[in-house]
Amino acid sequence: MSQTVAVIKGDGIGPEIMDATLQVLDALECGLNYEFIDAGLVALEKHGTLIPQASLDAIEKHGIALKGPLTTPIGKGFSSINVQLRRHFDLYANVRPAISFPGTRSRYDDIDMITVRENTEGAYLSDGQEMLDDGNTGISVIKVTRKGSERIVRYAFELAKQNGRKKVTAVHKANIIKTSSGLFLDVAREVASEYPEIEFQEMIVDNACMQLVMNPHQFDVVVTTNLFGDILSDLCAGLVGGLGLAPGANIGEKAAIFEAVHGSAPDIAGENVANPYSMIGSVAMMLEMSLGLEAEAQNVWHAMQNVFTQGYTTADLTKPGTQSKMINTDAFGDLVVEELAKTPI
Repeated sequence: MSQTVAVIKGDGIGPEIMDATLQVLDALECGLNYEFIDAGLVALEKHGTLIPQASLDAIEKHGIALKGPLTTPIGKGFSSINVQLRRHFDLYANVRPAISFPGTRSRYDDIDMITVRENTEGAYLSDGQEMLDDGNTGISVIKVTRKGSERIVRYAFELAKQNGRKKVTAVHKANIIKTSSGLFLDVAREVASEYPEIEFQEMIVDNACMQLVMNPHQFDVVVTTNLFGDILSDLCAGLVGGLGLAPGANIGEKAAIFEAVHGSAPDIAGENVANPYSMIGSVAMMLEMSLGLEAEAQNVWHAMQNVFTQGYTTADLTKPGTQSKMINTDAFGDLVVEELAKTPI
C-alpha cells in the first residue's frame, strides 16, 4: 500500500502518545508513509498561526490525518483548532466508540457502542451569535438543515449496516425545540424507513442521559446533533473509564482526521506517564474506516484488550483496590506491539 498520512504530533503529551502510536502502526507493516505537519502551540511559535496553510494543504493532499491533542490558547483572537479543521474540510461526522475493558475504571462490563455526532452545524455555528443590550443579553442561533441531518443519519445507518450492528437511536429534543430538533427527528425517521433490517429508536436527550447511566447496554449506535453529541460522547467515555479511553474520527467526503479526543495535559507532559490508548485506538479506526484494513484494525483492538486483560493499566485507568500493574506510555506501546506479533495477519 502506498499511502501517506499527515501527522500532527500535538501539544503537551501529544508527542509522547503519538510516538507510541506510530510504533504500533509501524509494527503492522502496512507500508504507510508519514508527513509530519505543524499545528497548535508549536505552529503558533514557528509560523505565527495555530494551523498554517501548509498543514491544511498536506491534509487535503493526503486525505488522512492523525492528530494528537492540541492546545488552543485562552483569550480573544484564538478560535478552536478542531472547529477550524472540521469547517475547513467539512468533516461532518464525528464518530466516537465507547468500549469497556477489564481492569480499568469502567462502570460497566461489555459496553460496545458508537456515538455519531453531526459535526458542522447546530448550536456551534459562529453565525447568529451576538451580544445585545450592552452585553446583558446573549443570543445564539441553532441552525439545522435537511442536508446536514440526512447525511449524518444516513452515515449512522450505513455504519451500523457495515459493522453488523442492530440498532440506531436518534437522540433529540423535538418535544421542545420543534424547529431545528424537530427537523432532525423528521429526517431521521425518513432515513430509518430505508433500513428496515436495523431497529430504529428515537429518544429525548434528557431521557437518553438517564438511560445511558442506568442501562447503557440497550444502546448500539447513537446519532444526534452537534451539541447533544458533544455531551453524550463524553458521557459515554465516562461510562467506560474516561477520555483516556476515547478515540475519535472526524469524517468528510474528501478528508478524515483521526484523533485522541482528550486534552494536551501539559501538567504531565514529558513524564512518560500518559495513556496512549485513545491515540492508538484512533489508528485502529483509521485502518478500518479510511484504508479498508479491517483485519489489521481488529488486531489492534484485540491487542489492547489483551494488554488490559493481563492486568496492565496506565495511571489514569487504574481502579482503586485492584491489583493492576501500572505501566508508562512507552511500555503500553511495547506491550501492544508484543501482542500484535502473536497474531499474524
